[in-house]
Amino acid sequence: MSLWFLIFLSVLQGVTELFPVSSLGHTLLVPGLFGLHIDKHAPQLIPFLVALHLGTALALLGYFRHRWIALVGGFAATLRGKKNDEGHLMWALIIGTIPACVVGLLLEKRLEALFKDLRIVAVALIANGLLLWLGDRLERTRQHKAPEKLNFRQAFLIGLAQIGALIPGFSRSGLTMIAGSATGLDKEKAAEFSFLLGTPIILAAGLLEIPKLFKAPEQLGDAFLGGVLTAIAAWLSLRFLMRYFEGRGRLTSFGTYCIVAGVVCLGWFLLHPQPG
Repeated sequence: MSLWFLIFLSVLQGVTELFPVSSLGHTLLVPGLFGLHIDKHAPQLIPFLVALHLGTALALLGYFRHRWIALVGGFAATLRGKKNDEGHLMWALIIGTIPACVVGLLLEKRLEALFKDLRIVAVALIANGLLLWLGDRLERTRQHKAPEKLNFRQAFLIGLAQIGALIPGFSRSGLTMIAGSATGLDKEKAAEFSFLLGTPIILAAGLLEIPKLFKAPEQLGDAFLGGVLTAIAAWLSLRFLMRYFEGRGRLTSFGTYCIVAGVVCLGWFLLHPQPG
């Protein structure tokens, strides 16, 4: 893997993991669109991808560090029988994490088959854009009165939305923001809950694969550089997105991008079929 390709993939992962545009979809589509070949059997690929996930997770933990400290403290208090808002939210995050973890483990092999056909990924990206556009339109017509507490049923429903992101082309953050808005959260709170909810899954995806980092020790340098670049890109993306949704930011703009990008990619791969 060349240095420029490494930088390109690292920054692409860091930005698209948090923007509601599907990081997995972009990681598959963009290199194919520009004729950049990813050798799935290369020994450095798995350690590199592990490092990218860890970089994103560290950026999320670092950005919300004070929030996570309070959440963990509140959770510990609930185990001692002391009810508190932070502990309640931590339980909501745990409940919201369960659906995607279970489905991901059960259907891992079947879902991997979708990665091979970039036309399917492009169609999913278009569908993701339509969902973002529709969700934003529905949000505008709703009179928001944010709930004082997100109950466990609402957290579970938002967690169900994460299942869609197991299909390359659908965005985890986008789907959970739409679901959060549907439960009554305002844009800023829906975005924050989405990023908090995604942190355990992204972190687990990296931690569970850490042993693979040491199966190719000669590639640790590239993996470390990729992780650092991804963390920086993810941190900057978080800062932008939280400020964007604090203001008048809408999901429509991301939806429009996904539709246009998906149509372009679909047309390209229909005319230029990828080798099997």
